Amino acid sequence: MTIEEQYVDGLFQKDEVLERIRQATVAAGMPDIAVADGYGRLLTMLVSMNGVSKALEIGALGGYSGVCIARGLQEGGSLTCLELLPNFAQVAKENVTEAGFGDVIQYIVGDAKASLQQLVEQGERYQFFFIDADKEGYPVYLEYALKLAEPGALIIADNILLRGRTVNENKQGPAVQAVRAFNQTIANDPRLSSTVLPGYDGLAIAIVKG
Repeated sequence: MTIEEQYVDGLFQKDEVLERIRQATVAAGMPDIAVADGYGRLLTMLVSMNGVSKALEIGALGGYSGVCIARGLQEGGSLTCLELLPNFAQVAKENVTEAGFGDVIQYIVGDAKASLQQLVEQGERYQFFFIDADKEGYPVYLEYALKLAEPGALIIADNILLRGRTVNENKQGPAVQAVRAFNQTIANDPRLSSTVLPGYDGLAIAIVKG
């Protein structure tokens, strides 16, 4: 974390609910790789500012980002989270329930690509997407998000800099190449209006054109 990021984080009081989720995630033997605090606050703001009532998250981890999204939903809104690992989904469900969002957030366990295809076939539509899962899947997840998006929907993706690997030409692994392809699409696809925030580990923000 840069000095500037530390300074900004220090301006805000620690969120006790989210801190408990981080601690519970680590205690369950899961990696401490939830979205940065500042971007968590941004997720809540974006959801709230855009009047989102139906959101989809790809990659649940311990429920930290799920709570951030749920906090911004319109009354009666819902968040569907796709998670590959049953134990991760269980930890997340326990954490979000303790945070008061057990009735708002539902989990679909299994391969996200298969789950996304099912949602397409069911005719589901969403106003907000948060992608924070296996990086090799990012290009595919983006295409599914576009299929599932209502006009004007927001698509957000975390970790698009891969802790510097994305901009290091010596790094050519499959995850790096997938994220580079994702970033190029976010920046240039005519279906999207977008920007990229380079702070923390990078965050892509795109609006699906009507």
